[in-house]
Amino acid sequence: MDILQIVTLGLVASLLFIILKDVNSTFAFFVIVITGIIIFISIIQQIGSIFQLIQTLGAKAQVDGMYLETILKIIGIAYIAELGANITKDAGLASVASKIELAGKIFILLLAVPIITAVIEAILRFLPAT
Repeated sequence: MDILQIVTLGLVASLLFIILKDVNSTFAFFVIVITGIIIFISIIQQIGSIFQLIQTLGAKAQVDGMYLETILKIIGIAYIAELGANITKDAGLASVASKIELAGKIFILLLAVPIITAVIEAILRFLPAT
């Protein structure tokens, strides 16, 4: 599915939502959720290509695999948290959406600790010992 098809699907789903929200709000919400799932499934292949490119570049740069894996997990958490937060915002649950975003940030911070530690250790190696 290319970008024009995805945008067209999004526009059609938005129009359906506007039409159906007064008639049957539950069905209208499911139209939006299903549209989001279809769009996500259609871009999974591109996401896989991006992950392969990052791994290839990391291998060429001789970056430790643990760091690349952590970075890919962080990217995945960010997108999943954003998707979940947007769906809950569409349902009118902004407070739940903000909790999902907070949880995503906490998980990202937890995953980033080893990378931050490695960067600080590398900086300390360059500083003269006192």
